[in-house]
Amino acid sequence: MLLIFDCDGVLVDSEGLSCQLDAELLTEFDVPYTAEDVAREFIGVSLKDQVARIEGKHGIRLPADFSERLNRRLFARFETDLEPIEGVREAILALPVPRCVASSSVPERIALSLRVTGLSDLFDHIFSATQVPRGKPAPDLFLHAAAQMGAVAQECVVVEDSTAGVQAAVAAGMQVIGFTGGGHCGPEHGDKLRAAGASVVIDHMTDLPKTVRAFTHSAS
Repeated sequence: MLLIFDCDGVLVDSEGLSCQLDAELLTEFDVPYTAEDVAREFIGVSLKDQVARIEGKHGIRLPADFSERLNRRLFARFETDLEPIEGVREAILALPVPRCVASSSVPERIALSLRVTGLSDLFDHIFSATQVPRGKPAPDLFLHAAAQMGAVAQECVVVEDSTAGVQAAVAAGMQVIGFTGGGHCGPEHGDKLRAAGASVVIDHMTDLPKTVRAFTHSAS
């Protein structure tokens, strides 16, 4: 089995910070968004795809350095405010199986997130949507991660907090554990992940080890 983790909202509790800063910057460019709007439309989506969708929807052109400006703000806030998902380190250490990270974020953001939350030592293999033609909900990133790790899709279990991520994993032929323990998840989030194709949904990382073991036993 290969265990594939999304980063934002699964390993680190970043989505609330990210959506707020994203909305503030968009509003500065006369594209009024709230943090809730950003969360609803873009969680799990790469920043490149987000910009393309906004430009197409509103018939505008954001500044060429929009992504760089947003990342500068995010990185500064992450250095001071970013926290790991509660219990995630202990859950991962309780699972002696091959693992990696596959995130829609750029590699620099993933590395920073893991460093400031003390999780860097848990992952030797990190994959970003910048490495594939299409981001989530397309399956490209998860298939790339599996290929690089020497695993077939049927042997992979993905831990995801976004509908786009769940859809990507399902499209890749992988089983998915939906996670609703991030600060951005409301009471209906689990239902959305199930509707997107998550096999099971957990709301705390203490439930991850036994859930993964259940997948292992069902496959044997």
